[in-house]
Amino acid sequence: MPDTVELPSVRSPNPQFFSRLIHEKPVGAAAALVFLLFVFCGVFANLLAPYGFNEINMLERLKAPSWKHLFGTDNLGRDMFSRCLYGAQLSVIIGLSAAALATTISVLIGLLSGYLGGKIDMVVQRIVDAYMSFPELVILIAVVSVVGPGMLQIIGILSLVLGIGGSRIIRSAVITARENMYVHAAQSIGASTPRVLWRHLLPNIMPPIIVLFTTRVGAAILIESGLSFLGLGVPPPAPTWGGLLSGSGRTYMFQGPWLALAPGLCLTAVVYATNVFGDALRDLLDPRMRGSK
Repeated sequence: MPDTVELPSVRSPNPQFFSRLIHEKPVGAAAALVFLLFVFCGVFANLLAPYGFNEINMLERLKAPSWKHLFGTDNLGRDMFSRCLYGAQLSVIIGLSAAALATTISVLIGLLSGYLGGKIDMVVQRIVDAYMSFPELVILIAVVSVVGPGMLQIIGILSLVLGIGGSRIIRSAVITARENMYVHAAQSIGASTPRVLWRHLLPNIMPPIIVLFTTRVGAAILIESGLSFLGLGVPPPAPTWGGLLSGSGRTYMFQGPWLALAPGLCLTAVVYATNVFGDALRDLLDPRMRGSK
């Protein structure tokens, strides 16, 4: 009997996959382009922004959108287009970092709980049940109130909150995959648990992991904006979208409605795009969602 067991090939994204995405899920492809546009704007905000995010000009305060100021100016004369670009930079960093850490936590908990089963699975799932019995926003507000606001604190808290809840999705995928023949074959030849998890289970549950990551990006951006709106996010003068909404956007909404519309539309667009793209990936990568042709 051979020492190793050959896994079914797990292909990386290729031109055929992107062609299917464009032809079968054109809305998902458009959403991916929108998200990539926001990522591009966030990464190169320093080059794209015509003004500094905290550049004050009282002579230009509360100016309506124009060619000089595409999104208008706020009560201190700061260019809203530039501030939204820098807000995209913070949102991209927080969203991608928190989603990556949250997905890693979900994978670790889901792999161990789903594969080992028995008492370990029961104890872990009861802890997850206890956590999910509390509203996420209440947990976030309580923890942020203790550790204090800040980008690193927000990323760490979001990764824990989203990671624990998402572990159930990975656990379900692991329970299904562990019953496949290649897993039993690896166990029968004495493959260690880390090897089975790393070489045989993890590559074959990548579709739900990818979908979980994409949906967590939008969730992290939305939750961070909610915390910033409540004054518990990244502290000023950092121009987060939630902070723009809760600051000048709420105070001067009637004098300058663009102060709330600009960050609000940016937030809506990026969260909607990530969710639609995640749904398209789920339909393409999950065989149960493809249906019969």
